[in-house]
Amino acid sequence: MRSWTLIAALVAVASFASAQSGTLELAVDQSPAGLDPHVVTAFSSFQILDQIYDGLLEINADLQLEPALATGYTVSPDGLTYTFALREGVTFHNGRPFVAADVVYSYERIVAVETGSPQASRFAQVTSVEAPDDATVVFTIAEPFAPFLANLPNLRVVAHEVVEANGDLQQVAVGTGPFMLDEIVPDTYTLLVANPDYYRAGEPGVAALKYNVVPEASTRAAGLRTGAYHLIPDVDPATAQTLGNVGGVTLLGIQELSYSLIGMNTTRPPFDDPLVRRALNLAIDREELVEAVYFGSAVPGGPLSPGLTDWALPVDEYSCYQADPAAARALLAEAGYPDGVSFDILTLGSLRVVVDAAQVVQAQLAQAGFDATVNVQELGAFVQQWRNSDFDAFASLNGGNIDPDGYLDRTFRTGGSTNVYQYSNPAVDTLLTAGQRAVDPATRRGIYADLQRALACDGPVAHLAYATLFTAHRDEVAGFLQTPTRSLRYLRNVTLN
Repeated sequence: MRSWTLIAALVAVASFASAQSGTLELAVDQSPAGLDPHVVTAFSSFQILDQIYDGLLEINADLQLEPALATGYTVSPDGLTYTFALREGVTFHNGRPFVAADVVYSYERIVAVETGSPQASRFAQVTSVEAPDDATVVFTIAEPFAPFLANLPNLRVVAHEVVEANGDLQQVAVGTGPFMLDEIVPDTYTLLVANPDYYRAGEPGVAALKYNVVPEASTRAAGLRTGAYHLIPDVDPATAQTLGNVGGVTLLGIQELSYSLIGMNTTRPPFDDPLVRRALNLAIDREELVEAVYFGSAVPGGPLSPGLTDWALPVDEYSCYQADPAAARALLAEAGYPDGVSFDILTLGSLRVVVDAAQVVQAQLAQAGFDATVNVQELGAFVQQWRNSDFDAFASLNGGNIDPDGYLDRTFRTGGSTNVYQYSNPAVDTLLTAGQRAVDPATRRGIYADLQRALACDGPVAHLAYATLFTAHRDEVAGFLQTPTRSLRYLRNVTLN
């Protein structure tokens, strides 16, 4: 005889299912490059992981922090101890209750050297993380650290038993988020299904998310027109122009925090010489690149996104941003390269805008004595060479952050977890530390202004542009919001009418 408990559970599941309708069909350009939230760096991975894992806090569409697994926190008078109250009644997708020890484990995994996490630098100031009980976690930091809270969304909480059973999380995913991993068919689709025990009432609004891998932009656009797909995240500028006037389709646009770049390996000639790095910047015509690659839907950008209106300096403050091939040639000669230099640009081939930018930059550099070869690689090979600093230079996209430290510290600090350029500048390190310790907003703004000026022309990155991020969806999609961070967080709010 069936128990009343089982009957009640079945009714609850049936009610949950009836509150949702349909599968949201997305068209994306590539499969995820692994699923480990503590290791991956690719946007194609995070647009899926955003649905599976939670942090203590999360970033909303207005770039403000909101509670996630934490419901609130207190800070000690000396600013060194943060005590978080955790949400109760949360379970992982495998049914196990979420507890404070899971936060401790996830932190320890991120900072462990053997993990090789690109997030590790974000938590370098943390001296301990403790769980006095199942509903409380306490972070202690070595000294006042202004970006601490802004970094917490990057601490995705994982289940220790899943790591221990599988060795890593690249092919499995068990979180606390609104959707659960159901199936991956490489280079075809990734299917997520709704979490019936998600802790936010009424979410998610659809029964499943299906990320269809459709490499060609024209095919993605055609599928949106016909209704085969409901939503295309990260629409390239050329396709955005064609979709803007299509009936039944809504095109969204927002200034994003990510940027396109040419990164330089400072341990290899010729980019071990800051004069050559400055020359490369002088050789790039960013205004021309914005028109040629982005069809005008971008702005030339420096070390910080113009979306950070309180922090980013206007680019006319950077002398090397005035395109001048003759001055670039003169600098090359001064550096000992009167006949120019040759080098390879390792290029992320899975993003059309990156390939286009690399080719435009290649042509511009040729006018200044740089003989650049564009070496296009698929995502897996690119990531491997990038992580190993196995490049002369590379063309790619870098993600942004709501705090300037998130852009600069792990990227440019000596030994930073994403400092693949092998860049080391004691003066920059000193400024980075000062920016983290400063409490007064005006003092911090002055420090990050100095950092932008120090890095823009002589640093290891030639910042190219900050684009308008386009997303297109059919009109039957309701509830989706864009975020400047490229996160697809608001897929959990989508319903299909």
